Amino acid sequence: MGAAFPGSLDQQSLWDEVFERRYRGDRLARRLFLGAGVRTRHGVVDPRREDVSGWSTAARMRRYVDEAPALGGRAVRGALADAGLSAAEVGLFVVVSCTGYATPGLDIQLARELGMPASVRRLLIGHMGCYGAIPGMGAAADFVRARRLPALVLCVELTSLHIQPEQPHRDLEQVVAHALFGDAAAAIVLVPDAAHGLEVLDTTAATAPGSEDLMTWHVTDHGFRMGLSREVPDVLAKHVEEATASLLDPFTADRGDVAGWAVHPGGPRIIDVVEERLGLAAAQTAVARRVLATRGNCSSGTVLLVLDQIRGGLAAGATAVAMAFGPGLTLCLAALRRR
Repeated sequence: MGAAFPGSLDQQSLWDEVFERRYRGDRLARRLFLGAGVRTRHGVVDPRREDVSGWSTAARMRRYVDEAPALGGRAVRGALADAGLSAAEVGLFVVVSCTGYATPGLDIQLARELGMPASVRRLLIGHMGCYGAIPGMGAAADFVRARRLPALVLCVELTSLHIQPEQPHRDLEQVVAHALFGDAAAAIVLVPDAAHGLEVLDTTAATAPGSEDLMTWHVTDHGFRMGLSREVPDVLAKHVEEATASLLDPFTADRGDVAGWAVHPGGPRIIDVVEERLGLAAAQTAVARRVLATRGNCSSGTVLLVLDQIRGGLAAGATAVAMAFGPGLTLCLAALRRR
């Protein structure tokens, strides 16, 4: 595994220098912004120094093309070094992103720059949001098993490019979106028959019926605009137990056999709901809260950041679960075992 981050942003400073003025000192906006569970995060755009809120989507995509390759390349090099592989050995390169697009894309650019073979298979997973790493991991694991070649999954999210224009009225959904999200790149390498690491046992997904409007990510003339209903945690609460049981039943007796939980920290209430419904202790979600506090919600790569921090504490043979949530409303989960 490997990760990379752009410059650091202090949450209190962001409120004091940017968003207090934007939201005209509104007390509820302040409480939501500073109560999002984030202390620091990262961004290729620092809104204290550069205001991109009025930029066109085209201008934001040009910035994505400028920034994403270097950030993604750092994460990939770290993951390859961790795996003891060279880029020339990669058989499949999966790139996950919902915050920027270009064709030819980041996948082909990085494959060339990093020295992957011309025959490398490439897969771009776009606009799936915060759970995109899990289907990326599942596709890569299937490839590794079938082809007996290494695969690499890279998540690159530059959420700071999508700060929205100031509105004449208070929009609490945008307050939360502006408070939560940070930029990051995270990468994992999957290889056949590894002597150590985390074995991907299976992945699964569950989409809540009739929940499409609860979490959205719309392309507008001024970047991508987040829609985030306050109902999201309650809907997740209705489905997370069944989804987790569906994943684990073939591999382990019950949730109590799981030694590590990599929960996507979509926000404090999301983590609360997972704790409550799965009967987890605070210690079992402490890493998720720490990632939220220090990195923010980095969309697709966040669950990999949590997984990276818990993997070292797993004993041989221990089972771990990674889970993430996003538009749909969809829950994606992966079962892993320490080798």
